[in-house]
Amino acid sequence: MGIITSNSNGVCKLKLNRPEVFNSFNKAMALELQNALDNCAADDSIRAIVITGEGKAFCAGQDLAEATDPDGPELKSIVKDHYNPIISKIRTLEKPVIAAVNGVAAGAGANIALACDIVIAKKSASFIQAFSKIGLIPDSGGTFFLPRIIGMQKAMALMMTGDKVGAEEAEEMGMIYKAVSDDDFETEVNKFSTKVALMPTRGLGLTKLAMNQSLTNSLDEQLAVEGRLQTEAGSTQDFKEGCTAFLEKRRPNFIGK
Repeated sequence: MGIITSNSNGVCKLKLNRPEVFNSFNKAMALELQNALDNCAADDSIRAIVITGEGKAFCAGQDLAEATDPDGPELKSIVKDHYNPIISKIRTLEKPVIAAVNGVAAGAGANIALACDIVIAKKSASFIQAFSKIGLIPDSGGTFFLPRIIGMQKAMALMMTGDKVGAEEAEEMGMIYKAVSDDDFETEVNKFSTKVALMPTRGLGLTKLAMNQSLTNSLDEQLAVEGRLQTEAGSTQDFKEGCTAFLEKRRPNFIGK
């Protein structure tokens, strides 16, 4: 089983499960993750998703044994059919997707984490744009997201050198949301994911949609997007509940609709 799935309190945890090869991707695990993300999108009881890794690593990227196998998939297919759909599904899933980086995140593993909405990492974890070490270019959305997150200069240097970035440095440069102590990691991830799962899910999904469009829109285009999505958010049950709870001075009970 390449993906271990577990559900609790509205949170679906998707655990990459090839620890013997540091959770590097082969075709089977990539397709399993795609299917798991589709299931999360379709299941209304799931209101937040956590992607993490089994064992010591988050994900070491592509399994090079598969990539160099004469009978295995070609690089073109690996990028187009394995990784690109994962990135698209993460970005279009109208629920929060949290990367819980429990160890090294290298190559496609690093860029899948950075494509998530929020990244929480162990302080002992690290991020490596490892592609240059084998003569490849960053894929899995790396050339799109990383320069937008940390700027062109830092992104270019990390991609060209393949230097390792520790979790605390990644937090300082704005690459990730938070680095937490290894001992507190599971508790912090569970607390944070449960918190967002109890938020107004439709509103969070529409916020994510607006943020996605802001990456390529002009200001005028984005103002129009905000107007359209705000109208949609204002028609949700959670908006009504939020206003009622505010006026009644009580904690809102959001249902994600």
